[in-house]
Amino acid sequence: MLIETTLKTDQVENFYQAIPTVCWPPPPSELVLLDNEVHVWRADLETVAARLRSLQDILSPDEQAKADCFHFSKDRECFIAARGLLRVILSRYLGLEPGQLRFSYSGHGKPALTNALGQDILNFNMSHSHQLALYGFTRGRKIGIDLERINTDFACEEIAERFFSPRERAVLRTLSPELKHEAFFNGWTRKEAYIKAMGQGLAFPLHRFEVSLVPGEPAALLNVEGDSAETSRWSLRELEPDSDYAAALAVEGHNWQLKCWQWRE
Repeated sequence: MLIETTLKTDQVENFYQAIPTVCWPPPPSELVLLDNEVHVWRADLETVAARLRSLQDILSPDEQAKADCFHFSKDRECFIAARGLLRVILSRYLGLEPGQLRFSYSGHGKPALTNALGQDILNFNMSHSHQLALYGFTRGRKIGIDLERINTDFACEEIAERFFSPRERAVLRTLSPELKHEAFFNGWTRKEAYIKAMGQGLAFPLHRFEVSLVPGEPAALLNVEGDSAETSRWSLRELEPDSDYAAALAVEGHNWQLKCWQWRE
């Protein structure tokens, strides 16, 4: 998600696929995640709020402690719903009770399943913005996902000057006013998805790599400073969870199939 100081809250094979809102069906009764598949789930956290107490009960002590750190109850409830639902979805893949799941964390805070639960097999990432959440799952592939509600009430060019590469900033300046914010959020979510997939978070400066951002153009990782082979290692795709949101998916490797599900009770 955007850092707190900024915002409060195949024909191009293997690189681009816009997922329209209508293509988020309910999941099958039996979930099977193959090695050549990527599953993405969309969830409306407001609909999950009715079972907030039960979701809080399955969180680990450290997750509950983190929830208690939120000053506003709305933020705390969103965190509980998002993390609780992550456990529920993971439990369906693993055949375990949600409360049995244990997470480890990278040096930059990216969660993963502990080795005993298949850390090296089932990979996941999540993102939530306002009342919407996205969850991505793979087997044996690194994955990153990011979601942002498009906010037109801030100076996107000013923020881009701080975080985007010179070429990305130049592209943004050429766009008409009605496209600038969509382009900015395209770029931001694609950058976030990539660094989340790598597990480095904002420790990897956003200006050191470039992504496509013009609305209507394929999502792509265009250049990574100091590593010419890095762009061929990753697939970057646009997701369309809702008309007011921008979202992106970064997955290690190619030749995989994307399946999208809508969370339902």
